[in-house]
Amino acid sequence: MAQVTVTDPARDYLAQLIEKQDVEGMGVRIFVTQPGTKHAETCLAYCPPNEIVPTDEKIELGKFVLYLDHASVPFLEEAFVDYSKDQMGGQLTIKAPNAKVPNVDENAPLTDRINYVLASEINPGLASHGGEVSLVEVVEESIAVLRFGGGCQGCSAVSLTLKQGVETTLKERVPEITAVRDVTDHSVKDNAYYQ
Repeated sequence: MAQVTVTDPARDYLAQLIEKQDVEGMGVRIFVTQPGTKHAETCLAYCPPNEIVPTDEKIELGKFVLYLDHASVPFLEEAFVDYSKDQMGGQLTIKAPNAKVPNVDENAPLTDRINYVLASEINPGLASHGGEVSLVEVVEESIAVLRFGGGCQGCSAVSLTLKQGVETTLKERVPEITAVRDVTDHSVKDNAYYQ
């Protein structure tokens, strides 16, 4: 469990915001986008009961539950959420000193290293197309099976993107990987970015 501090003023402020949402069991989720990179940002979002992820870590804060995104936990260590009143009303600040620190070394499990490269290098680039890629499994010890979501699904440019960008980056960063496969069916072109 990461050590995340939420000050009393921040707790009260978030509790007020949650009350206004008027959703039974509403919580707050904290996560880091592009963790372990210089672009890392720590974000708070409402977390209604239907969006709770089983792997989330939970911190009971009295009036509500703070959910820590599982993949972000190492980067949320020593995070500090505060609220201070000022002339404009007030400001919520989040300091996460470890959000930008890569915490995966070459001795980490293969899947952790692949996920790290996806989160820190590959997904930020795909996000501009509304896409994201996630690791499904590693087969035959060296083949990464990936799932493309969002705007990448059914995108005619995806085989190009997949083979060139993602595979090249992954093989460079994680030398054990020999190939990349895609589990998504790209015959579905409903909401693809490129038709």
